[in-house]
Amino acid sequence: MSGLRGVVFDCDGVLVDSEPLSERAWAMVLDGYGYTATPGDWPATRGTTNGDTAAYFRRFVAVDPGHDLVAEVEATLSELLAAELEAFPDAVATVRALAGEGVPLAVASSSGRVQLDLKLARFDLTRYFDRVVSCDDVARGKPAPDLFLAAAAGMGIPPSRCFAVDDTEIGADAAVSAGMRAVLLARDGSLSARHPTVSHLDAELILHWLGLR
Repeated sequence: MSGLRGVVFDCDGVLVDSEPLSERAWAMVLDGYGYTATPGDWPATRGTTNGDTAAYFRRFVAVDPGHDLVAEVEATLSELLAAELEAFPDAVATVRALAGEGVPLAVASSSGRVQLDLKLARFDLTRYFDRVVSCDDVARGKPAPDLFLAAAAGMGIPPSRCFAVDDTEIGADAAVSAGMRAVLLARDGSLSARHPTVSHLDAELILHWLGLR
């Protein structure tokens, strides 16, 4: 993998442990409409934008077409993030180490701008990234390549010279569609049939992948 120079991280599930909080927020809101979320709902929506998740759940709940379900969920989620959000220590250490080596870094996240900025700022991570791209910044979310293309453009690096880390199959697929090399971060130790998989982040390993070690 020599010749690669930039690294693009997903946020949720990679940098911060926000997925369980997001699922709780959706479950809390949906419960108010008489729908009890099932374990099968989360794999179907993980890694997608809130807009896509809302479209998924609107099949099961009676919500006025004019009601902003996403805004309702985001308000609930903001409270949970402020009270309970935690960062992954290996991710924070990796980001800081790569930045210290002068490696250009970016974030490509399915989160909305407000939520994404909140998550990164909470752990003083924003300053390490040359570009932070939210789903609000592009026309299409994952698995379309738009987020990763925008991240590469923001770093001023061709996608073919970027390496992406995502915790979902559709995220890794999107990075590959953008022309990047991708690794799937599966903290539960599972393996992907489509992408190289790791269970934790390590700066030295990423520097080796980048051809800098």
